[in-house]
Amino acid sequence: MAAPQNYLAVIKVVGIGGGGVNAINRMIEVGLKGVEFIAINTDAQALLMSDADVKLDVGRELTRGLGAGANPEVGRKAAEDHREEIEEVLKGADMVFVTAGEGGGTGTGGAPVVANIARSLGALTIGVVTRPFTFEGRRRANQAEDGIASLREQVDTLIVIPNDRLLSISDRQVSVLDAFRSADQVLLSGVQGITDLITTPGLINLDFADVKSVMSDAGSALMGIGSARGEDRAKAAAVMAISSPLLEASIDGARGVLLSISGGSDLGLFEINEAAQLVSEAAHPEANIIFGAVIDDALGDEVRVTVIAAGFDGGQPPAIVRDPVVKASAPSTPPAAPERPTARPSYGNIGSVTSREESRPSEAPATTTAAPVPPQVQPVRQPFVESPAEELDVPDFLK
Repeated sequence: MAAPQNYLAVIKVVGIGGGGVNAINRMIEVGLKGVEFIAINTDAQALLMSDADVKLDVGRELTRGLGAGANPEVGRKAAEDHREEIEEVLKGADMVFVTAGEGGGTGTGGAPVVANIARSLGALTIGVVTRPFTFEGRRRANQAEDGIASLREQVDTLIVIPNDRLLSISDRQVSVLDAFRSADQVLLSGVQGITDLITTPGLINLDFADVKSVMSDAGSALMGIGSARGEDRAKAAAVMAISSPLLEASIDGARGVLLSISGGSDLGLFEINEAAQLVSEAAHPEANIIFGAVIDDALGDEVRVTVIAAGFDGGQPPAIVRDPVVKASAPSTPPAAPERPTARPSYGNIGSVTSREESRPSEAPATTTAAPVPPQVQPVRQPFVESPAEELDVPDFLK
């Protein structure tokens, strides 16, 4: 029994909260193989609609199965109250994915608890969550940020997908239903891009240890997805992946890169090499690049490339490099107006117009008090005020 258990990595995908359960329903619908699905929710009705292998109603005492009411504290307490049950269903897992839609109650509050349990059991724990759409409101956005910060402390790797970025790859006629479906699809791609490398035999196979070497204690990660058909399809898909709208920052500086290329049986080794080379050039020169190719005849002539870049904190290294460049260029060109507002972190581009308007009136009183400027205004006014010609003009008006 020990040999096959060591040979086959046990992968469990936990969907917690409404968004997380919807995401794993989508994964089941598509037919994601080689993983066990676990649905956890405080909403009993939503659980009934799930096709997950294991369903845990963690709200039966606390919320009477009616949900967390978008309160993360309720979600956290519900998960803590059922800690032993969650631990029981996660036992034996080599890798645990925790997926949720951040901003609500159960997913936001419960995901860190589930991740903590999974990691305490020795599983490689990966969080794949979405940041809410702007139209969902400021409260959900603030709760999401707090939830993401809490989850980051409990996982090996955290992939955050900003839902707003999905709008940039959708047309203006997209419905709200389709928008949320797109979010589920991206969560699916994030999980599938990793699991397929381990569970699906392919041209270039990887094992669990390969994936663990990149994902273990990696912190924040970025995920890009690309697909293409026709000539240079693999290369085009790779370009799409590393410049994906889903990427909140550049993958420059990533010391760990997971690259998954999927295509039909006609997928050539040369085009795979071309795509892999393109991705490796975009990452850190000494990056650990784990690369696998999966054959899926259902794709036809389409090639899909999934890039997961880790080894830096949320893409901040490239952002830190950019900041000094802006600051260095500001002193060299002091009169340039656009660079002054960017040097002010509290306003950024939004306050650039306001800051310019505020700077102009502040300079106006300075010019009136300064000696050199008033003389230029006074010579025009003096001939009218002090000259006798003006005194002669007054009786002219009276006459």
